[in-house]
Amino acid sequence: MEKIVVVSDSTANLPPELLQELEIPVIPLHIYWGEETYLDGVTLSQETFYRWLQEREDFPKTSQPSIGEFMNFFREVAECYQTNTIVGVFISSDLSGTMASALQAQAELSDLRIELVDSRSVSVGLGLQVLAGVRAARSGAALDEVLAVTREARAKVQLLFTVDSLEYLYRGGRIGGASRFFGSALKLKPLLTVEGGKVEALEKVRGRRKVVQRMLQVAEERLAGRRPAEMAVMDIAAAEEAEELLAVVKERFRPRRLFHALVAPAIGTHGGPGTLGIGWYPE
Repeated sequence: MEKIVVVSDSTANLPPELLQELEIPVIPLHIYWGEETYLDGVTLSQETFYRWLQEREDFPKTSQPSIGEFMNFFREVAECYQTNTIVGVFISSDLSGTMASALQAQAELSDLRIELVDSRSVSVGLGLQVLAGVRAARSGAALDEVLAVTREARAKVQLLFTVDSLEYLYRGGRIGGASRFFGSALKLKPLLTVEGGKVEALEKVRGRRKVVQRMLQVAEERLAGRRPAEMAVMDIAAAEEAEELLAVVKERFRPRRLFHALVAPAIGTHGGPGTLGIGWYPE
């Protein structure tokens, strides 16, 4: 049976050790800052990026990989893994043009069998779908089954997060339904999610600690006693809080697998320092 390779983009925010262990090729998005262009997670370190985000007056922009970059990426994956079958799971088409570029590259590469899945999510909400597909492929599942497992994960994945400020989502044009919270008192913290491929607001809570507690309550309500098959804690420049959240999540929800994701610059541009969240899908 021919090897099926599942690929994604840098907004999946999967830890380097998982990418290496499970052999997941990733195509980076672009970050434009001033006159310079960077590749997300490749030519700009997270430490430098988040320091600049707080210190610099100018604001970065992000962009999807070009059609040509996708064509080269798909060809390199096929050659490296000696396969003609690739499954691409990418950031929501409502948040980025990445899927559009991938679709156009797919149309140009008729010699390869490339199947594309719009995750309708981002960050670990995307990453969890990628992992579901990868695990199915590595277990020997046929292509149709790999696609079915990935889409089933898409239907079940939940993503909850809070940001320290809505300013970054607003400046990056990704605020969606959370716009109704913009301009709220500083002590009111938004609890956000991704629904229908867009960032949406659930509620606002007074104080950082209380919004994290509410995030856990909502997760518990949505799980309704089920155990997470896979769960992730994500953060942007909030390492101590993320460590605390990891410990709580592990004890409270007993996920079968749990990992910590450091949010890469392409998503960090829009979330900003202080972003903290959890993603999961149930067994």
